[in-house]
Amino acid sequence: MRLTNLRGEPAEYVRAREELRQAEIELMRHRERVADQRRRLPPGPVVDDYVFEEGPADLQAGDEPVTSVRLSELFTGPGRDLVVYHFMYGKRQTDPCPMCTMWIDGFSGVAHHIAQNADLVIVAAAGPPALRAYARSRQWTNLRLLSAAAGTFKYDLGSEDAEGNQDSTVSVFSRDDDGLVRHSYSAHPRMADDIDQRGIDLLSPVWHVLDLTRRGRGEWFAGP
Repeated sequence: MRLTNLRGEPAEYVRAREELRQAEIELMRHRERVADQRRRLPPGPVVDDYVFEEGPADLQAGDEPVTSVRLSELFTGPGRDLVVYHFMYGKRQTDPCPMCTMWIDGFSGVAHHIAQNADLVIVAAAGPPALRAYARSRQWTNLRLLSAAAGTFKYDLGSEDAEGNQDSTVSVFSRDDDGLVRHSYSAHPRMADDIDQRGIDLLSPVWHVLDLTRRGRGEWFAGP
């Protein structure tokens, strides 16, 4: 299938656009090869059955009860993977990260679609009342929000350092038939010393929409 030419397109433009189309096709095929490579990773290590805290949507500071839930209990059925987004909020990150907020805004809109195949939760170092209050302000009504403030989950997975500084991360887990949970995959924004902010771009459409324009993404950064 060839692109439909618009009236008045110069021949130079038509040739360049066709070259770009072929490059886009190869990029799509390469993405699919990388996704297949990710799926073919060997079984990852068994991890601790971490404990998180969770509160109801209307939780306020000082309210009870706050319930506890284990990592293994976040899988809603057999044969499902669990995707965890590590939200930069809590401890040394006293204000919610605007970039994380943008990602989670997007997750909130598609969570019910993801739930057909996988489980998705948001984990932060902030306590349940602060986390739920921010979720209400963003209208995150479709997401499961958990606090890891009292445990080592975020530190062990590399989204928190010893001083409590936070990093955005996505992690994927699987659960064996015997109930053991394994770490399958994690990705961080920093991919290498010279790649600081691109490691999880695929989780948000914002950059890809901006990349369609002549100006591109530039130095764009999410606002509040």
